[in-house]
Amino acid sequence: MAVTVEGRTAIFTPPAGATALVGDFTDWKRRAAIPVTGAPLRVELPRDSWTEYAWLGVDGEPFADPDNDRKSLNPWWSYPRAVEVGTYARHPLWDLPMPPVVGHTHRLAWQGGVFPGTRRAYVHTPAGYDPSVTYPVFLVQDGVAFFRTGRLGELLDRAVAAGLVRPAVLVFVEPGDRTVEYYLNDAYLDFLLAEVLPRVEADFSVSREAAGRGLWGASLGGLISLYLGASRPDLFSAVVTHSGAFIAHPDLRDVADTVRAGEWLRESVEAASPAHLRVSLDCGVTEWLLPPNRRMAGALADAGVRHQYREYASGHNWVTWRAALPEALLYVLGEDAPNLS
Repeated sequence: MAVTVEGRTAIFTPPAGATALVGDFTDWKRRAAIPVTGAPLRVELPRDSWTEYAWLGVDGEPFADPDNDRKSLNPWWSYPRAVEVGTYARHPLWDLPMPPVVGHTHRLAWQGGVFPGTRRAYVHTPAGYDPSVTYPVFLVQDGVAFFRTGRLGELLDRAVAAGLVRPAVLVFVEPGDRTVEYYLNDAYLDFLLAEVLPRVEADFSVSREAAGRGLWGASLGGLISLYLGASRPDLFSAVVTHSGAFIAHPDLRDVADTVRAGEWLRESVEAASPAHLRVSLDCGVTEWLLPPNRRMAGALADAGVRHQYREYASGHNWVTWRAALPEALLYVLGEDAPNLS
């Protein structure tokens, strides 16, 4: 048996070739890996939680537990496996039936100017899209992952059909090099303004006012979304960030050097309140970004910024972010969200 659960403790049995255990509980840092000693490894986890892990081999590289077929939703790496303690909560919005008429997804592609290479985006219009109506629009970072893994377009279709949120257009923007583009990079705004929005606005009836525009992202995508949203009240009025990578500094380009990076964006919020924003933040309780996200939520509260902050019994992964999508969607597009209209 690869992993068993006793109360709140997960018991991991090392497979052949494993030298150490990593996962959400080690921040996926290899230097914090739990070494294999010959006996099963015991890790205490939150109640009703979802936790992802992998084994390190003799070469120091992660590999999937061959005795555990419970895979994660990770669209980028195949090695994470999961252990569930109790029952991880599922939002009821995911259980609503798909409506008979759903939105339509359009694919865009062009040669990049601000950043090199072929750029791609999906534009999801709501069911019953009417070009005579102006719709609020969200620019979603890590677009393919949010579209395919997060299924945000599908969730919007369910919520609109149920009358829980107003119709909107979602623009799923795929990055080139996300560590470059999303790390407090002002050129990313140039990219959105010069290449993404003109294409979307030429073909779709979306708001061109700040009151009808928002940004959405996870991890580094959450960082750039809140950074741009906070600094440009003339362009954006809402931000959704999941597990925001709020350990960053514009003068330090090494994304791995979180020790020296500090929490520059939080300090900026404290210095100049982005009072124009409505912000939805959330984070997993077993990830290293929990303290910075809690402090960011506190800074927004102190600054008088309209926001919600939620925590999930899981880590820095797509299970956490997909669990968080419904409440984020309700917060920024529900009937009590008057600014995105």
